Amino acid sequence: MRNNFGGFPGGNMQQLMRQAQKMQEKLTQAQEALEQKEYEAAAGGGAVKCRVSGKHELLELTIQPEAVDPEDVEMLQDMVMAAVNEALRAADKDREDTMGSMAPAGMGGLF
Repeated sequence: MRNNFGGFPGGNMQQLMRQAQKMQEKLTQAQEALEQKEYEAAAGGGAVKCRVSGKHELLELTIQPEAVDPEDVEMLQDMVMAAVNEALRAADKDREDTMGSMAPAGMGGLF
């Protein structure tokens, strides 16, 4: 028996749609939870620390006084970039791991 849905009997199509809706709800909840998380990283042996949100917003930046050398501003800039980039990578990895674990088999790279 064929119908307008590519040959799926009506009950199976409804079940498939319910499963897709449940998966979408779970994905939305996971995305919201990830956006609320915070990630920290440090560079220069802790001389520069930062905290970012799951939305990729810089929330806090702490620089120890001994890291401030007027003769070597470039090193301080490098430490700030390293700390921020590391925190952002942690947020991205957490998002990838969380969302990838929710993908159907064989579709882990979908998110």
